Amino acid sequence: MKLTIFGATGRIGAELVRQALGAGHQVTAVVRDPGRFTVAGPGLEVVRGDLADPESLRPEVAGRDAVLSCLGANNRADAAAGITARLTGSIVKAMDAEGTRRLLVISAGPVGPEAPDDPFLDRLTLTIVTRVLKDVYEDLRRTEAALAASALDWTAVRPVRLVNKPRTGTYRTTIGATPRSARTIGRADVADAMLAMIDNQATVKQGVCVSY
Repeated sequence: MKLTIFGATGRIGAELVRQALGAGHQVTAVVRDPGRFTVAGPGLEVVRGDLADPESLRPEVAGRDAVLSCLGANNRADAAAGITARLTGSIVKAMDAEGTRRLLVISAGPVGPEAPDDPFLDRLTLTIVTRVLKDVYEDLRRTEAALAASALDWTAVRPVRLVNKPRTGTYRTTIGATPRSARTIGRADVADAMLAMIDNQATVKQGVCVSY
């Protein structure tokens, strides 16, 4: 497949590029600073992108089988300004203009529905985290609202607490819900899940929780 990946310099984004190349896909990695991007390999094109300008992104999404975004706020000030929603909106506009339909975007587990019958400590932890990071999650809620308002075949990928560990390929993907005791997920497994969802029609226009 021909894929475009935004946010490729992040930890999930870089892993996503590596796995996509390993699977034999042609990948365009759109980054703000190519000098910070260390992944290399056959089938990879690295381009500098201005995500504030939807028109400039059109060549990077034209003719692609899917676009994957790992964009996120770098700090709470960016989140409060709604940067993820704004930049995702640029991608949506560029894809609309080019007729490219499949879009997968990283969101977060707490944006989805609460898990049924979660243990007390899990519910308490979630309450604390959502209060501390309320601007981040509000930015992601606006991002998901922009996806829902679009005509694209979108999926909001909602990982729970991210950890660094090798890809296992063994995890839960829960469509439209949050499973009980969904506590952590490795970044490499999030990337694995995103690639697996590209052709999964059940995930289209859905939020999907990814967890161990």
